Amino acid sequence: MPIHDWSHIHPGIFHHFHHEWVSTIARALNSGLLPPEYYALAEQIAGDFGFDVLALGAPGMALHPTNSHDSFDENAARGSGVVTASEPKVRFTASIESDRYARKRNQIAVRHTSGDEVIAVLEIVSPGNKSSQFAMRSFVDKAIRLLDAGVHLLILDLLPPGPRDPQGIHGAIWSEMSDENDFQLPPDDPLTLVAYAANEVKQAFIEPVAVGEVLPDMPLFLMPPHHVPVPLEATYQSAFEAVPKRWQAEIVKA
Repeated sequence: MPIHDWSHIHPGIFHHFHHEWVSTIARALNSGLLPPEYYALAEQIAGDFGFDVLALGAPGMALHPTNSHDSFDENAARGSGVVTASEPKVRFTASIESDRYARKRNQIAVRHTSGDEVIAVLEIVSPGNKSSQFAMRSFVDKAIRLLDAGVHLLILDLLPPGPRDPQGIHGAIWSEMSDENDFQLPPDDPLTLVAYAANEVKQAFIEPVAVGEVLPDMPLFLMPPHHVPVPLEATYQSAFEAVPKRWQAEIVKA
């Protein structure tokens, strides 16, 4: 199923699809993609980070683990059959070295069972995230705060760039993190899938796509370079089937 053009569809319909896609991806992650010591939850919006990072575990729980699991369990991960440390196959990569003294501080959150800490977040960009300068700024700031806190990100943006993100959502985020940002979206592929590894040297793995193309798998990092490939095409198809037929026809026509 090719990527649809959602830019002319009522935001409420995309919201419904967004909800279904989040649920479908979380189900796929919990059905064997994630190693047994990780799990995925669709998180409610709350607080500055945009999801309830403190809903689980003890009061004062750290956003990201510090010493609960400071090494990746290769043997346990191997049992999942999908975790890999190979370089993701995308067309562009970028890196930024963080200041080591810098302050550390509906989407999917992947948590570790040792303390229910947030390890990674998967976010699907919605029309509301691009509806105003404030909304765009809030989204970008949240992404940067998560990366600074050591939380890995996978952002799926199936909406075309606008005046607030002329180089797509990655361009908007990266330009705030680096004075040397020279990322340019290919004109024929204006939509953005981007996975971030939140190490001291932050890495971005960017795959531009376009309406009419099939969605590739994208990496969701757990402890870089280890990541799981998220099956975007299969989950997208399943979520689209949950859209009312009346609106499926409008979306296909768009």
